Amino acid sequence: MIIASSTTPAAWITARSGYSAGSCASTCASAARSDTSQATTRTCAPARVRSVTNSVTSGPSSAQMQQYLESYVDRFSLQPAIRLETEVTHATPTDSPGWSLTVRSSGASEQQLQVDHLVVANGVYSDPAMPEFLGAYRFRDAGYRICHAVDVNDLEAARGKSVVIVGYGKTACDIAAAVSEVAAETTVVARRILWKMPAKLGNVIGFEQLELCRQGEAGFAYLQQKRLERLLHGPGRPVLAGSYALIQAIVTRQLRLRTLGLLPDVPFEMIAESTEGLATEGFFDKVAAGSIAVLRDTSIIQLLPTGAAELSNGTKIPAELVICATGYRQRIPFIDPQIQARIIDEKGNFRLYRNILPPGVPDLTFAGYNSSGISVLGAEIGALWTAGLLTGRLQLPPAEYQYAEADRRLAWMEARTNGKHAHGGSITPFSIHNIDEMLNDLGSNLGPLMRAWQWVAPLNPRSYRKVMNTPLSRSAESTVIDDSQGAVTRSRV
Repeated sequence: MIIASSTTPAAWITARSGYSAGSCASTCASAARSDTSQATTRTCAPARVRSVTNSVTSGPSSAQMQQYLESYVDRFSLQPAIRLETEVTHATPTDSPGWSLTVRSSGASEQQLQVDHLVVANGVYSDPAMPEFLGAYRFRDAGYRICHAVDVNDLEAARGKSVVIVGYGKTACDIAAAVSEVAAETTVVARRILWKMPAKLGNVIGFEQLELCRQGEAGFAYLQQKRLERLLHGPGRPVLAGSYALIQAIVTRQLRLRTLGLLPDVPFEMIAESTEGLATEGFFDKVAAGSIAVLRDTSIIQLLPTGAAELSNGTKIPAELVICATGYRQRIPFIDPQIQARIIDEKGNFRLYRNILPPGVPDLTFAGYNSSGISVLGAEIGALWTAGLLTGRLQLPPAEYQYAEADRRLAWMEARTNGKHAHGGSITPFSIHNIDEMLNDLGSNLGPLMRAWQWVAPLNPRSYRKVMNTPLSRSAESTVIDDSQGAVTRSRV
């Protein structure tokens, strides 16, 4: 088995690694790894891993996440399996079961590789999407800089400069808060203003208690609703609306959104239309203090060689460094174009059953295309699902049903997020639903008492330890492919 992944270098502000393909590739490799006569996925962490996770408060830093991934690799002896700086330039299915890959290592000629199964874990957030600004060439020629958020790795690049951050998502706000400490001026240009949830609502209730439990997730209408969810979004809708109104009022007051002119135009329940809207610590305080300026409902239409940006509202602002926190593209350029046409629809959406399996394309699965607020656990369960498929434990419905289900889900996601769902690669805010569906397919879900407890308590990954230790029916050989520079690399277990 080959696992093709593309990981982004850890950002200098936020733990982007938590959403990277690195964890997906590592978990797939350990899930499929041969262990005596059975393939088994383990979640029992070594002391080093436990020391990392125990030091995490509300969320890991990039350094902690990197340390966790390194500990994971050590725990499952994956290091010999990882070959970096190796790009997969082409992948095509063979006449017999499996795939033929063309790979190229740094400083070496291309090689052909035959594999039985290919896992694509190239990351839904690893290929930066950069807007094309009018005047960008002259702006750069004049000595000014435009870059994507992922390419900013040193605060010194912003020291003493007029910095403009394009976007209003979590990454944009994180960067603005950090840059404002050293920049001459920091401006956020936001095409639209989104809702943000404080780490502690009313300085009392942690966001995990609201967003990472079954009750909180049930507050958003899912495609396939269970009995309590149907009650909540049917007869109980007035109660749900009242809850949202209360939270909206608390958030508005706590973050001073009305005073700062940053009150969104949409109701609070739109907070989770496509992203985890967690407020950056200190961001709104800095806006109030004047160290960060937020220009809402506008966008850059032109960059000027005088070190300025012209906005769609007609104003001009100083701009010596423009940082684009404008998201990522989801692509698989190394896959044969004819096969891509069977996986990706006309809108660029990935037609994946359970966000893993492309119907009708044999010996191919995806990892990490179920990105969410609990991506690491989702990657673990997804790896178990894939291992179940490889070992024959997983019984799938016909391909026609898989296609219909994938298309139905994409149409629903398109409608509820206004097209902002990473082309099918983001399942926010339905992390727990996704995990339930994968485990139900395997017949290995948690018991009713634990699921009932998760209705009011934040999800704890340790609850899934017994599930993840379930032995599979036969062993599998795996190869991991990773990437730290935008190219794909490989290794064999």
